[in-house]
Amino acid sequence: MLRNLIAYLDSVKSRDPAPRSRAEILLYPGVWSLVFHRVAHRLYRARLYFLARAVNHFSRFLTGNDIHPGARIGRRFFIDHGFTVIGETAEIGDDVTLYQNVTLGGTDPANGIAGKRHPTLEDGVIVGSGAQVLGPVRVGARARIGANAVVTRDVKEGATMVGIPARAMLVDVTAYQREFLPYGTPCADTLDPEKQKLEQLQAEVEQLRKRLAELLAERGGAPDDDVSSIKERGRA
Repeated sequence: MLRNLIAYLDSVKSRDPAPRSRAEILLYPGVWSLVFHRVAHRLYRARLYFLARAVNHFSRFLTGNDIHPGARIGRRFFIDHGFTVIGETAEIGDDVTLYQNVTLGGTDPANGIAGKRHPTLEDGVIVGSGAQVLGPVRVGARARIGANAVVTRDVKEGATMVGIPARAMLVDVTAYQREFLPYGTPCADTLDPEKQKLEQLQAEVEQLRKRLAELLAERGGAPDDDVSSIKERGRA
């Protein structure tokens, strides 16, 4: 048990450069949230729902994180800072990191029958601050959800999602190969999805211009002459 605790504390330190020692990490609210959840989840599985809820409310009072006792959480889970909400049917894999104000929320089943209503996060997922992952969606392994993104559809493995609604963005290979990326999103302006779309459109326009020049050259006319003739026809 001591070995597992040390391994967990080391995993937290590798994701957060702030603590100077393992003992300092023991004061983190996210760590205590996980401890209380392990207790509440065992009570929940034993059908002691009231006691499970009582532990859950006590944990929320102390840590600011609200994790439903029914949620399934893997190893080395870390909530950085706090004020996170995790729903009853949420499933979280190993080495998952959530930042502050994240919601793993559920949707109301159309048939009125309670079932899988919350998301599934596979191993190594990073969810940035303020992000909302809603409904029974699956977030693939090593995916990254950017700050304030709203995810309502499945996310492919290794994808980086930003925006409302969240959409995939291209990531520089040097950033992608990093073992851990704080808040889940590269901060360079060159990785902005809207800017990438504009650059793609500009590249397409340049290609069309070159192709038009080649066609005009084949016809034996200069581009300026053809443009002038078009203007004259318009005046006529």
